[in-house]
Amino acid sequence: MIRRLFIVLLLFPLLAQAEPVLPDTPAAKIAGEWLDAINSGDRVKLQAFKDRYKRETSIEDNLQLRAETGGFTVLRVLSDDPHAVGLLVGEKASDTVARLDFSVNPDKPTEIAKVTLDITERPGDLAIARLSQASALSALSERVERLEKQDAFSGAVLIAKHGKTILDKTAGMADRASGKVIDATTQFRLGSMNKMFTAVAILQFVEAGKLSLDTRLGEVLADYPNRNVADKVRIRHLLTHTGGTGDFFGPEFDAHRLELKTHADYLRMFGARGPEFEPGSQARYSNYGFILLGAVIEKLSGTTYYDHLQASVFAPAGMRDTASPAESEAVPQRANGYLRKDGAWASNVDTLPWRGTAAGGGLSTTADLARFAAALENGTLLPKRLLAQATSAQSPQGGYGYGFAVAGTGALRRYGHGGGAPGMNAELLVVPKSATVIVVLSNFDPPVANQLAEFYLNRMPVEP
Repeated sequence: MIRRLFIVLLLFPLLAQAEPVLPDTPAAKIAGEWLDAINSGDRVKLQAFKDRYKRETSIEDNLQLRAETGGFTVLRVLSDDPHAVGLLVGEKASDTVARLDFSVNPDKPTEIAKVTLDITERPGDLAIARLSQASALSALSERVERLEKQDAFSGAVLIAKHGKTILDKTAGMADRASGKVIDATTQFRLGSMNKMFTAVAILQFVEAGKLSLDTRLGEVLADYPNRNVADKVRIRHLLTHTGGTGDFFGPEFDAHRLELKTHADYLRMFGARGPEFEPGSQARYSNYGFILLGAVIEKLSGTTYYDHLQASVFAPAGMRDTASPAESEAVPQRANGYLRKDGAWASNVDTLPWRGTAAGGGLSTTADLARFAAALENGTLLPKRLLAQATSAQSPQGGYGYGFAVAGTGALRRYGHGGGAPGMNAELLVVPKSATVIVVLSNFDPPVANQLAEFYLNRMPVEP
């Protein structure tokens, strides 16, 4: 079942309305039972559904889906025949809508053939009216407060307009054991947001003539162990997730996560692998590809990735509280991360890498990320023509530039990046036409930060 895309899409909120009656067909009947089981969040009901229809799906996965979405409301019947039904459903916990397709075996209508759940845009006729700036900010603030009371959000939210902060709000605790509350100085783990910083450093080398987007990896890393990767994968492939370089998360990482202390360590462990597909032929999100970009930065700079980023990205942007310290290093303002386990929040410490990398995992604050966005927009970090390329769709499947997720058109064209892993969630959206920056950071599981960013994006006033 497809749950989420890594690209943030423009999605619209659920309007209060009566749910449509599902058709009286075998497929729709079972779809309704599945929705009832998911919406209940009850392990016993989910197990009963699984047993009744002999499903191989995980109860834990279904409970996770319920935790992320809050369950679903049926908005519209999209297609219907006795053996298949298509429904437009809205997440109860967010503005997200999805298409749910349920089909049964024609020869045995009580046997489920296929279930898919795909995020999609909401039809325009169901769109919510946009609010004034004051009303949109008030709605966002109230939502943060409500989620905090429900113990469903812990983090920080910042909205800036024309370089000025118009909302700076915090909620929850940085350390649940001591009761230390989150404030404006709290540093949060960023997950994949580091990819933006990595991309900026690479593009600075391109601008300086030390690298080109078509440079092959082996031209920089001459001793890279796999020649197919070295000879075929280009810098632009790594920046756009089109190199076929794969991921590093999995059993091998889990077994050795505290031994992987440098980018060179990752290359030693994963560098013998060949490409998963012909580089440039398709897009598939690749954390390891950004590890390779980190190694390129170290080779060209003659220093560590971390020192180079500090000098070339963070210092020029005025980002005083952004870095990737080792997890063993004492960082007084770092928020502890909490993942949902057996219905309660538990520490995510046993899932963390040794330290953040070029692929993700650094620390920052909402204020620093707003400074980063401003430094991009005013040309401090990259020439505007290069930023325009980086924040335009460069992937064959769209939705991703050079290290930046991109979406929307016209007044709602935007770029940025999210980040998420157990006990951390982050979102940065820059909307150039309205000079708006949206930053949400959380020390809870995804997708709560992504949902809050979308909440404001969907309600904020749009410039004419």
